[in-house]
Amino acid sequence: MGSQAERVSAIDTDPLNLIWVMPAEEDDIDFNKRSAGRGVFLCEVTMRAIIFANGEFPDLQSARKLLRPGDLIVAADGGTRHALAAGVTPGVVIGDLDSLAPDDQTRLEAAGVLIVCLSPRKDETDLELALLHAAREGATEIVILAALGGRLDQTIANVLLLALPELRGLDVRIVEGAREAFLIQDQTVIEGRPGDTVSLIPLGGDAEGVTAEGLEWPLREDTLHFGPARGVSNVLTEEQAHVRVERGTLLCVVIHRSSK
Repeated sequence: MGSQAERVSAIDTDPLNLIWVMPAEEDDIDFNKRSAGRGVFLCEVTMRAIIFANGEFPDLQSARKLLRPGDLIVAADGGTRHALAAGVTPGVVIGDLDSLAPDDQTRLEAAGVLIVCLSPRKDETDLELALLHAAREGATEIVILAALGGRLDQTIANVLLLALPELRGLDVRIVEGAREAFLIQDQTVIEGRPGDTVSLIPLGGDAEGVTAEGLEWPLREDTLHFGPARGVSNVLTEEQAHVRVERGTLLCVVIHRSSK
């Protein structure tokens, strides 16, 4: 990325065509080798993106602990102030810039940050565009910060963005302090400590064939119906719980107990 800021303006055009795909730096990619047998090794390429949304940001210290070298940092418009508060400069800022402070914009431009400025007359939210950008960059893991709190409609919409088709197969989760939320569309392992709260909430319809092991109230090929709150406030009994769903989608919310 050059020292001079690159900027795009879009008025009454499709914003998705204006997302610039920047090649990942070599240092931003983790190469994990695993044996494929008979002396053959497969190289798994992984990259993590951290997206700062424009919601409430109550736990700055926990967010800082999540950051690590090589992360692709993306700010969704006003989420820029959260990134700067956490001590990181985003690699890209995406949005209509209605929530970006002028001083912050000047600082970012001086640092050579890529700023993608879009018309406010767009169908997608700033966070949605940030997620699509991270997926196009090749991120295999995406952590979304500051996506909760504030306006209820925005919070609900941010959670539902986890179901974007472009994110299918990626590890995408919303994290806020001790809370995290992600989707289960086939099977997954939930990690934590005994006593952590786990809620399994069906989205978009019934979740059928749900099996959950390692929880105080296990499930065995049960149906969690859309609407009733049967799957809320379960509890980890082990350090791992195994959850599988045959048909449908589950929103999994984990509340980790304090380690103190």
